[in-house]
Amino acid sequence: MARSKRLRILIWAIVAILLVGGIGAVVAASRVSLPVKADEIPLGEVKRGEIDLKVHATGELRASHAIMLSAPAVGGDSLQLTHLAHTGQLVKQGDVVFEFDPSEQHYKVEQNNSELMQAEQEIVKAKADAVVLAAEDKVLLLKDRYNVRRAELDVQKNELVSKIDADKNQLALEQARRVLAEQEKDVESHKASGQAATYLAQEKANKAKLAMDQAQQNLDKMRVTAPMDGLISIQKNTNASGGFFFTGMTLPDYHEGDQVQAGSSIAQVVDPQGLELTAKVGEQDHANVQVGEAVEVVFDALAGQVFHGKVKSVGGISMQQIFSNNAGGNFEVSIQLADADTRLRSGFTAQVVFLGGAKKNVLYLPRQALFLKDGKRIVYVKKGNGYEQREVKIQSENESRAAVEGLDEGSKIALVDPTAPRKATGNSASSNLE
Repeated sequence: MARSKRLRILIWAIVAILLVGGIGAVVAASRVSLPVKADEIPLGEVKRGEIDLKVHATGELRASHAIMLSAPAVGGDSLQLTHLAHTGQLVKQGDVVFEFDPSEQHYKVEQNNSELMQAEQEIVKAKADAVVLAAEDKVLLLKDRYNVRRAELDVQKNELVSKIDADKNQLALEQARRVLAEQEKDVESHKASGQAATYLAQEKANKAKLAMDQAQQNLDKMRVTAPMDGLISIQKNTNASGGFFFTGMTLPDYHEGDQVQAGSSIAQVVDPQGLELTAKVGEQDHANVQVGEAVEVVFDALAGQVFHGKVKSVGGISMQQIFSNNAGGNFEVSIQLADADTRLRSGFTAQVVFLGGAKKNVLYLPRQALFLKDGKRIVYVKKGNGYEQREVKIQSENESRAAVEGLDEGSKIALVDPTAPRKATGNSASSNLE
């Protein structure tokens, strides 16, 4: 009996130990025990004040309306530029942007014109030969018909002549009729042959006419004009390196005297009123950029001058780039510039500041103190010798600060994850950062 009682006491003791251990585990779940000294964790502080919502980004100037002008596809050898407008030149519709040496095309026009004239003479000759041959055939045909008629009259006298003479007359009639039939066939053959010769000469003339028209069109293509009013942007000469090209390689613009392959892009006519700046902002700054928001722009090529504009549109789809350091992806923002300047060129890069204003009298903390776990934004609040994990709601944030809900002003928070493995250091350090 005593032994059974001692066994029950032992069982209850084990149960009590397990309950105490469970309670300790629950407490430990909300408090992190550090394997190192607490003062080795850099700390920040929750403060009340103003948070600036300006967003900084880089952008690129693009032409929303531009037309590319290329070297004409005329066949043959490469073309040589003899005249070329310069980048930034203002042109009107119909103005010459660039020209090529027309010598070869002039030669082809003259050559094809000569062939056309020769073909036209052959047509005249073929028609004249057909007329002469038709006249000769007509004379021969009249002669053969006369011979047939005379032979018929001789046959009508057969009753009055001997049998031998009658047979001769009959044979002569048959012979005259055969000659007439053959002559009629020859007339038809000569007529068809004359028509064929004329058609052949006409086809040769048509071919020469098409070739001359094509040569004339190619000659006209040697002068390329602007299809609209705008600014000229000369393109890079991709043939300057002998056809060898790799990413990052610097190429010169096209210049007068350069040899150009057919179809190569030479210049672009850009509508100066259609220039549009595009920039990419990270996911954390997406909420701070709104349509209609004022923007300040400084172009790298025009340093020192501030341009103004406003947000035209904000992309709603995040675009992730393979080699980007931004794990959350980027959103494309379109900016309409308010300042017109003829120095602006498509492709200019710029530093962009979105003037989003500021939020006042809010609790904020350093963005360095925010961590993402299980899809939630959390912070580690200093509690005694440990840290308590808390989920926070982000009201707004900029590059360095975040306005939050769910914390008390003055709370100390960890700027590094205290649960992450840490290397031991010889000296402990602590810092209070905004």
